[in-house]
Amino acid sequence: MKALKKAADERLLIEAAQKDPARFADLYEIHFERVYAYIVKRVGDRAETEDLTSEVFRHALAHLDRFDWRGVPFAAWLYRIAANLISDRWQRSGREIADDSIETAGVNSVEIEEVERRATLFRLVESLPEEQRRVVVMRFVEEKSIKEVAREIRKTEGAVKQLQFRALSNLRARMEGADA
Repeated sequence: MKALKKAADERLLIEAAQKDPARFADLYEIHFERVYAYIVKRVGDRAETEDLTSEVFRHALAHLDRFDWRGVPFAAWLYRIAANLISDRWQRSGREIADDSIETAGVNSVEIEEVERRATLFRLVESLPEEQRRVVVMRFVEEKSIKEVAREIRKTEGAVKQLQFRALSNLRARMEGADA
């Protein structure tokens, strides 16, 4: 029942955005983290991920009038746009495409679930207390050592380890709650 309401709400948002492009912001807010997670998993480079994510939403807004609701989640359309843009960029740069799913622009349910989990994790990291969030970002996004983080935030290495432990425990509990 919840899924039907979610689909109906999404359809209304899409129809509103098709009539008034200013309403596209709602769709952007809902889907940004999912699309970003999908792209970052494939390209790895932060700057390129940001560029491609921006391009996906620019393309989606420009072609929103072509989107025809068929009960398939709007995110699937965005993933297809992302896959095509990644493929195009790699072909232009002369890189070999290693991922068949990008080549065919297909997105399977396992990938969608993984992207959803990453988007949830991004949201949960953003909701952590400031110090915990900062430590998580520095350790796992910026890939800094405990020593580097401690020096930068002016805390002992033990304090950084404790903040990291609390943050990861907090995230684990919230992720389990989100999966339930």
